[in-house]
Amino acid sequence: MDRHQFSKFSNWFDSLTEEQWKKLSSNTVCITYNKGETICKQGSFANTIFFVAKGVQKIYKEYHGQNLIVKFSQKGEMVGLSSMYNSNIQQYTVASVCESVLYAFNVDIVKEIIRANADFAEHIISCLNAEQEEIMERTLSLTQKQLHGRLADAVIYLARRIYRSDNFTLQVTRRDMADFCGTSTESAIRILKEFHDDKIIQVEGKHLKIISNELLERLSEIG
Repeated sequence: MDRHQFSKFSNWFDSLTEEQWKKLSSNTVCITYNKGETICKQGSFANTIFFVAKGVQKIYKEYHGQNLIVKFSQKGEMVGLSSMYNSNIQQYTVASVCESVLYAFNVDIVKEIIRANADFAEHIISCLNAEQEEIMERTLSLTQKQLHGRLADAVIYLARRIYRSDNFTLQVTRRDMADFCGTSTESAIRILKEFHDDKIIQVEGKHLKIISNELLERLSEIG
């Protein structure tokens, strides 16, 4: 792997020594996933950490035939960190929502570098804390807000954290939106249509544009 190539994705590996980088890269494979493909399965052995080079992925818990999406990941993020020290079992299922390119790192090599490199370990801890905070925010939304507030949160989340724009092509499906909000697909579609009719957002096929951030944030606040 070309170390300079990774600098355009993130600063994840800047603190690695040349020896550590060579060891990591020699135990890494690059994998392309098509839309809908499973990247790793909840309950399987967690022997791989993934670095996202392209695309968006959904991370979800499976429970009695139902899926609850806890977060989406995107370019420049690591996937699978939460499973690294948790009995070596994958805690979530990860699937691509569009064509994705991920680098699969050997988890034992990553652990070895964490033990030897304090700066890299600090970066890992920081990312784990951010992931935990994000999941706590999702839990608060799901347990304390009504459906309109949850859908408003979902739109804000996608716009600010994933697409970083108020005007974007929605790669996630309506079913994904529903699974992210803990509701049925029909209910998610209905509420999104209400937002559209009330000129809070504009939805045309897969294209979504936020018309009123003020009203969207108000819906999020009142739940």
